[in-house]
Amino acid sequence: MTEHLTLAGCTPIPLANYLKALGVLRLVAEQADRDARGYWLNEQFVLDSSLDAAALQRFFLEHYRPTPVLAPWNGGSGFYPKDNQDGIAPLTRATAPRLVELHDAIELIRTILDRESLTERPGGDTKAALLGELRAELPDSALAWLDAAVVLTEESPKYPPLLGTGGNDGRLDFTNNFMQRVVAVIDTATGEPSPGAAGWLEEALFASATPGLPTSKVGQFAPGDAGGPNQVSGFEADKPLVNPWDFIFMLEGALLFAAAATKRLEGTERSGVSYPFTVRATGAGSGSTATGDEGNARAEFWAPLWPDPVGLPELSALLAEGRATLGRRPARDGLDFARAVSRLGVDRGLTSFQRYAFLMRSGKAYFATPLNRVGVRRNPSADLIDELDTHRWLGRFRSHARREGANRVLSLARRLEDALFELATSRDDEGPVVRRLLVVLGEIQLYLARSPKARDNCPPVPRLSAQWFLRADDGSPEMSIAAALAGLHARDAKGAWRLRLRHYLAPERGGHTPEWDDQADHAVIWHAGARIEDNLAGVLARGLLETTRGGFPDKPLYSPRTAPLDDVADWLNGNLDDRRLARLLPGLALVDIPKGYGHSTTRSLPLPAAYRLLKPLFCTDEQLLRTEKIPAETHLPLPREIPRRLHSGDVAEALASGLRRLRAAGIRTGAHAINPGHRDGRRLLAALMIPIADSALKSLWHAETATEQTQKTSETD
Repeated sequence: MTEHLTLAGCTPIPLANYLKALGVLRLVAEQADRDARGYWLNEQFVLDSSLDAAALQRFFLEHYRPTPVLAPWNGGSGFYPKDNQDGIAPLTRATAPRLVELHDAIELIRTILDRESLTERPGGDTKAALLGELRAELPDSALAWLDAAVVLTEESPKYPPLLGTGGNDGRLDFTNNFMQRVVAVIDTATGEPSPGAAGWLEEALFASATPGLPTSKVGQFAPGDAGGPNQVSGFEADKPLVNPWDFIFMLEGALLFAAAATKRLEGTERSGVSYPFTVRATGAGSGSTATGDEGNARAEFWAPLWPDPVGLPELSALLAEGRATLGRRPARDGLDFARAVSRLGVDRGLTSFQRYAFLMRSGKAYFATPLNRVGVRRNPSADLIDELDTHRWLGRFRSHARREGANRVLSLARRLEDALFELATSRDDEGPVVRRLLVVLGEIQLYLARSPKARDNCPPVPRLSAQWFLRADDGSPEMSIAAALAGLHARDAKGAWRLRLRHYLAPERGGHTPEWDDQADHAVIWHAGARIEDNLAGVLARGLLETTRGGFPDKPLYSPRTAPLDDVADWLNGNLDDRRLARLLPGLALVDIPKGYGHSTTRSLPLPAAYRLLKPLFCTDEQLLRTEKIPAETHLPLPREIPRRLHSGDVAEALASGLRRLRAAGIRTGAHAINPGHRDGRRLLAALMIPIADSALKSLWHAETATEQTQKTSETD
């Protein structure tokens, strides 16, 4: 009969409790019930086995055989004269059968140390040689800990961050403390449980309150129990209360994470080390960390969680491999891991990961700080991030930001990484985070435009697909106008797109893969922080100049996307969020805006006469021909003096000049002197640059004709 025991003391947080759950499953499966299985349910570990609660406690109290968790390569391990002997001394004299493996391993190690005349912690080549001897001579039961704590490579020993630096955390040696905890719960002579062991075990397994816990150190695995200021309520606890069974189970569980030496594919790389579910720390993605934490952080550890019962063989294989791949390469840092999870680049059967970072806190001590929970589910929106890998842009910009170290670029990098992390892990509407990404990418492009040093280290932001806009589009008037403006471009005689809006943001050579072009500095007119009206005026002035020089057949006012007239009217009347529009536009300029039109959601005020009359001058001849505003083979140029006058605030003269140009092109307006209806020339100029649909252009003409007719009737009366 299978018993289903919910172990309330085994939870995903803190890391000590997570490892404790794995330790319980491992020990039961190896020493009591080989068919035992375990899984996570409602933030607690569930053990399926033949043992009920009483039998489980009886097994640990009377039959559990501790694994030889020993580290003679460390100072403080108990094997040297100056080390604490409280644990190793009783075990050296132990006669209890259940402690034989531990006792014999200690004796064998002492023999090796005596043979090598080692009386203090070894270092350098001596340490490497000792590790090699231990690897060759220790029994399998003792090798489990060595393989989890140390990886022997061609160059030097490497240490998986999960177990500190070879099984210690500063001056706290895990193995010595393990031996002390073992003798605290098992009588070394008889093998009987010590007084208090039963109560401590019940608390460790089922979270039942038990008085009389001994004081001890737990190290990096449980920050809340580590002692020090502000760790607990009340006065500072220099020696916090630690359940001996918690520490024992924690290290027994850590044995499942055996690191492996791997050879990288690149021939120029030296041999590396692969640590299960362990990557470089990333300061982004959590409010608990900052970019500045990365330098001193050991690593990130992503603890896998699964909902279905799993036996020890399957779990051992999963944890030993610790697979997280991004395409064809392994995840390298926390952001990579989040992206891998979003693409199901992890083992099947996992539902989430509890993310931890080994951060330096409280002086030079490291704590396994819990960051956030990341669910495993295919997230197509996260595929957008792949586009930023073009020419390794994302990695190169992140590296540049950390090398440069200036607050401005570090802030941009942190905002970018936070947004990317959120996009990779989002399970709800991705629109807000994609919009934030577009904003920060636009700011980064403007930063790169101003920094030659940054351009030496990082290429331009890649061209982004239409999916970025489609996923960011919230149907707002600001988005509608920004998208229409972002699509502005000119076309040469062959119809090829030229002078895209991003051309004016940074000195780059156009094409499918943009590259820096320092000769294009003269074209960069977009200024971060300037009014959007001033930036757009500069774009138009430069665009008209370059289309004339390039012999382009039409104005630089093509766009695949248009905005509704109601949105244009709302913006002209100051009803929209100018700051939001200005922040969206540079990022959208990096996107291949798809063909389409915005949908109005409001009923706006009428457009002023100056807009209605001047708008044809701000449309391409191609659109004017389609809407029959000009006869075939007729050209309606936009004199540069009209945008200049509008930008200077001389709306009346700009309107008069525009009417003369319209009449010269054979377009009869029937008007000679009209009240412009709008005094802000800069805003009017920007509004005229917003592309509108053919039907909207026709409606403007009908409206203006009706207005003129009304004016004539009034004059006659």
